[in-house]
Amino acid sequence: MSTNIFTGTIPALMTPCTPDRTPDYDALVAKGKELIAAGMSAVVYCGSMGDWPLLTAEQRQEGVARLVAAGIPVIVGTGAVNSKEAVAHAAHAAKVGAHGLMVIPRVMSRGASATAQKAHFSAILEAAPNLPAVIYNSPYYGFATRADLFFELRAKYANLIGFKEFGGATDLRYAAEHITSKDDAVTLMVGVDTQVFHGFVNCGATGSITGIGNALPKEVLHLVELCKKAAQGDVAARRQAQELESALAVLSSFDEGTDLVLYYKYLLVLNGQKEYTLHFNETDALTDSQRRYTEAQYQLFRDWYAAWSKDLGR
Repeated sequence: MSTNIFTGTIPALMTPCTPDRTPDYDALVAKGKELIAAGMSAVVYCGSMGDWPLLTAEQRQEGVARLVAAGIPVIVGTGAVNSKEAVAHAAHAAKVGAHGLMVIPRVMSRGASATAQKAHFSAILEAAPNLPAVIYNSPYYGFATRADLFFELRAKYANLIGFKEFGGATDLRYAAEHITSKDDAVTLMVGVDTQVFHGFVNCGATGSITGIGNALPKEVLHLVELCKKAAQGDVAARRQAQELESALAVLSSFDEGTDLVLYYKYLLVLNGQKEYTLHFNETDALTDSQRRYTEAQYQLFRDWYAAWSKDLGR
């Protein structure tokens, strides 16, 4: 089995698009390289941030193949309406040399059924037995994976090594209390940007999958660094981590809503990356007021961080 890729800070890549609203693979690869060079440990492609429901299976797999060929460590999202397509994405990930899987629950059809989800998860894990995998737990997918199902799967599939928790503070606490604390070999990934401190310090997370880190990689890496130190009892780091997470709170909260991709693509546009201007659906767009609010909050944070970092001597 591959080495555990689920550590460190991992941005969930968005899919840039060309003027005819098809994937811009060159820009996708360039962004992946940029984030790895900034210090990220890997990237996720085609989780929720990657617009997977809006892409064809062929487009998704082309993106994965391009990223892998560029030497970027890639974790592949397996989101699909039916299990056969999810299995195909897992098998393709293994074939092209991806580094891990993010196993997303079955949606739409029998999504609330534990029996159906067990079969769905099993089929994905069987399709790529040598790729380390985490189950993606999120209320947005309509199914909460609990400890009994997780350990039933783990007993059969050695490649299931962890949990990506996107359910918020209460669900992170559940995962830490009932899953990762039961088995030290199971890893916990913070999956929502508003809960990084809680995840690392209170729940023993070993890594973070980030949305806001696409736009602010240095600042998010700084936050994770401080949280890791705080988890080891560093008093100054604990205080600084809380200050930084508080300052990031509004920008991080975009991760919790249905417009998350619209917001984070717009932040990249504000950074000068115009290839993120368009969306695959022409009607998907922030309102004028949302854009103005985003601009104000982004400038507020960047001004604060520059002054705060200077005070810290960074």
